Amino acid sequence: MTDSTIPLQTDGAEARNVAPLLVGSVDALARSRLFTVSADALLVEVAAQLSNAQISVVVVCDATGAAMGIITETLLVRRLGLGQADFFSTRAGEVMTQEFTSCAPDELLSEVLAMMHARGLIHVLLMSADNKPMGVLNARDGLRALLAAGNHEETLLRNYVMGIGYQ
Repeated sequence: MTDSTIPLQTDGAEARNVAPLLVGSVDALARSRLFTVSADALLVEVAAQLSNAQISVVVVCDATGAAMGIITETLLVRRLGLGQADFFSTRAGEVMTQEFTSCAPDELLSEVLAMMHARGLIHVLLMSADNKPMGVLNARDGLRALLAAGNHEETLLRNYVMGIGYQ
């Protein structure tokens, strides 16, 4: 008698096997979450961008459109709260952090989400090869995309088993 059970995977590979989506599959949503300012923009402009957005990060870009750094809501509030910045005189380039995490459209979404989870990140920048921001990947959006892909595969399998066929 042979054992026909499928072994459980516990190393996170199940996400890759269920839904091998690329980060580029959520690029439209990531583009909608991208907000940029120049390095000489005042913090009042940055705050206005953040208050109108469904995201908590603004990308600071140089004159060519390449990413130089980011300003998060947390960073902005911390700087203002500690008296290290003024809304009407401080420039974005003065308070931005130059360290940020990014990904490319051809990376596996499940691997990027696993990295985000390991580092405790809510969002990462989706970047082109020439260092220009293409969007902001939010962890929630990525998880929803993986769930939707997994649900689609589950529906296909259910239809096949029930004799309905593929739809």
